[in-house]
Amino acid sequence: MSEGLPEGFEDLEGWLNWSLPTMLERSGRRSASSMAELQVFYDALLPRIQDALAYLSKIEVGAGAAADQRLLNLTKCLAEVAPAVELFAEPVISYGYDVERFRVDPE
Repeated sequence: MSEGLPEGFEDLEGWLNWSLPTMLERSGRRSASSMAELQVFYDALLPRIQDALAYLSKIEVGAGAAADQRLLNLTKCLAEVAPAVELFAEPVISYGYDVERFRVDPE
């Protein structure tokens, strides 16, 4: 296993700075990025998403290694970026929900 991602996903290690643990961080990254940056990230991750999800589906929730969590966070970031690329063609979704208003209740 590599230092960053599980074995077999080393080609995605250049994207580890997109492996963000919270929805608020992922949404912030999307909003702060240009469409060109979002498109490059999307194009890099999309061809590997089926492999990543197949790998992650074999791991019990909460039981994975740190590398598994980083891969999961990358898939979540792709889910955050995909609507901006596929539907809206803008990093900040016009008339969308302001995620800064969303707060998670830990209980």
